[in-house]
Amino acid sequence: MKQATPYFTFNGNAREALEYYKKIFDGEILGVKTFGEADYPTPPEADDRIMHAQFKKDDLFIMVSDNFPGSSVTTGNHISLVLDFDREEEIQKIYDRLSLKGTVFMELQDTFWGAKYAKVKDSFGVVWDLNYTKS
Repeated sequence: MKQATPYFTFNGNAREALEYYKKIFDGEILGVKTFGEADYPTPPEADDRIMHAQFKKDDLFIMVSDNFPGSSVTTGNHISLVLDFDREEEIQKIYDRLSLKGTVFMELQDTFWGAKYAKVKDSFGVVWDLNYTKS
C-alpha cells in the first residue's frame, strides 16, 4: 500500500486553486481534463470546469476536480494535510506563502516535540499542518 492521495473538490474554482498551489509549492499541474472534454453528457455550464487534474511537487501529489453543477461542496475542518519538510528554509517559504492569503491557526514556531510547526488554512479552505523536525 502506498501513501493516501488527497483529492480536493472545489466549487468551480479548481483551476484557480491549482494555479495557487503551483505558486505556493513551485510544483506542476498535470493532466487537466474538463467536463467538456470528457466523453460524458454534461450541461454546457460545466464545459470549462475541471473533471480531473493532478498537482505534483517532488513527493507531494494532489488530485483535484470541480463539483458537478447542481451538487455542492462544503468546506470543513475535518481534514488537514501534514507536510514534513527536510529544510528549515523550505518550511519558512511555504508558511510565508500560505499565510499571505490564508488564516493562521498556529504561527510557525519551535515546539516541545523538537520541531518547527505551523497550522494554516489556505484561501480555499484547506488546512495545512507544516512540520520540520530539527536534527
